Amino acid sequence: MALDGITIRALTRELQEHLTGGRISKIVQPEADELLLTIKTKETNERLLISAGASLPFVYLTGENKQAPMTAPSFCMLLRKHISGGRIISVTQPDLERIIEFTIEHLDEMGDTCRKILTVELMGKHSNIIFRKPDNTIIDSIKHVTSAVSSVREVLPGREYFIPKTDDKIDLHNYILCNHSADALSGTLCKPLPLVKSLYSTFTGFSPAVALSLCEQAGLDADRAANTYSTDDLCKLYNALVKLDEMIAADDFRCAVIFDNQDRPVEFEVVELEQFKKSARKRFDTVSEMLISYYASRDEYSRIRQKSSDLRRIVMTAIERSVKKLDIQEKQLKDTDKMDRFRIYGELLQTYGYSAEEGADKITCDNYYTNEKITIPLDPTKSAMENSVKYFDRYNKLKRTKEAVTVQLEGTRSEIDHLESVLTSLDIATDEKDLAQIREELSESGYIKKRGHSKTKSEKSHPFCYMSADGFTIYVGKNNFQNDELTFKIANTNDWWFHAKKMPGSHVIVRCEGRELTDRTFEEAASLAAYYSSGRSMGKVEIDYVKRKEIKKPAASKPGFVVYYTNYSMVADAVIPDSVTPVEQNR
Repeated sequence: MALDGITIRALTRELQEHLTGGRISKIVQPEADELLLTIKTKETNERLLISAGASLPFVYLTGENKQAPMTAPSFCMLLRKHISGGRIISVTQPDLERIIEFTIEHLDEMGDTCRKILTVELMGKHSNIIFRKPDNTIIDSIKHVTSAVSSVREVLPGREYFIPKTDDKIDLHNYILCNHSADALSGTLCKPLPLVKSLYSTFTGFSPAVALSLCEQAGLDADRAANTYSTDDLCKLYNALVKLDEMIAADDFRCAVIFDNQDRPVEFEVVELEQFKKSARKRFDTVSEMLISYYASRDEYSRIRQKSSDLRRIVMTAIERSVKKLDIQEKQLKDTDKMDRFRIYGELLQTYGYSAEEGADKITCDNYYTNEKITIPLDPTKSAMENSVKYFDRYNKLKRTKEAVTVQLEGTRSEIDHLESVLTSLDIATDEKDLAQIREELSESGYIKKRGHSKTKSEKSHPFCYMSADGFTIYVGKNNFQNDELTFKIANTNDWWFHAKKMPGSHVIVRCEGRELTDRTFEEAASLAAYYSSGRSMGKVEIDYVKRKEIKKPAASKPGFVVYYTNYSMVADAVIPDSVTPVEQNR
């Protein structure tokens, strides 16, 4: 989600609280479009990171320090000249625009007190950091925008600064003050656009996510044209707008990062988004903490996905090759269906062949298996007995083919199951240690070449570990090597074993330690087994569970492959239960 006007309002309140009165003690420009300001307040030193990056603009307070370049860029030098040692008077946001303005008081060359404004525009590819005077004269900006780039507004030294207003956008608070009922809303949203688009294109600071949330709260179809709704239909939407305005006015912000059912960060919010009400959330006390967590999680997820892309490509190529091989083998097996017919032809010719005329191309006789007439094609150049031998030869050939192909089919299906389990392991992987273990598995299975022996011993990847609400330790394997280790080395015979039914997934072990498992622990372990399986996106997954002593591993089987002949089953939600607690691994 991009930083919308509502999120920036919450962020502005936070920055106003923490930075007002603070003095700027250090200014660095670590990247071409990024600033890091160190601000000394009465309580502590704060670091403010500002990015005008086209793909990911942001502003937040951070504890991280960044290395300054050897030679400071000209914009950084200009800021140091004017506002180094300056005091932040205020942090404001005009209306609900995606803009934060830092008003800074400092001494000029003559020692007189004057003010400057550092304006941060968080507008996607148009983001910028603009340094200007109170009379709106631009002193400089981190990005220069000429008339060749934008016909709407030049951002150059000496030009006049103004906010690039979007045509006909309305400030929500002023709108609610002037319109005390839903009567005017139908006129405001009269565009022949989907209701969700009409909302975020009408009101300042609304993102598509917020607009969709409002539609959900009102129980209205977001994709239906706005001008087709009556005033009565829009009453609930007006009430949702009033409630949102009240929350913004009261600074009633609730910061959270929202995760999908594969534990990937998909959104952040400062007002609860109705469309994600059933999704997992992680709450934060400040907007800065939320943004740092979101961007770090997204960056970590993207980095792991990028690093696993070569392994994923190898596995997908192997799966495609195996599926093609499986299709060929299944066709070969289907062709053997007629072998019994050839055997019957041979047997019947041995019984009734004497009645066949010389040179005949067929013979009709009784089929003593079905008590029906049957016509048998003959090679007219051969006798009936020679035709019988020919049919037996074809039968025996197809019989040998069926036996061989059946074994090959079992091996190919096992190979596909193994490769699909590796794909699931790649989805579960959280760091490079996990990927190294998966690479080792693929190497031992012959899918990639083995690397030369490394002199440095790599750090071992450990399974996930959780503590149940009732104090039982639950282990979850991240890959097939860990699954084998958990099941056959770590688990005791009376511990409980969980796994998604007939699909790739993690082995989940619950350590009993002489106690009886509670019903709640069974449900928690089953939910973890469902979550760490290929069926995660299904929402609910059938889980098999059994005592560890019932699990066997066939000789020469693939890593992670086990068999069991008796088990219990239950359907579990594919979520990490709130009642379990992650435990750091130090084994």
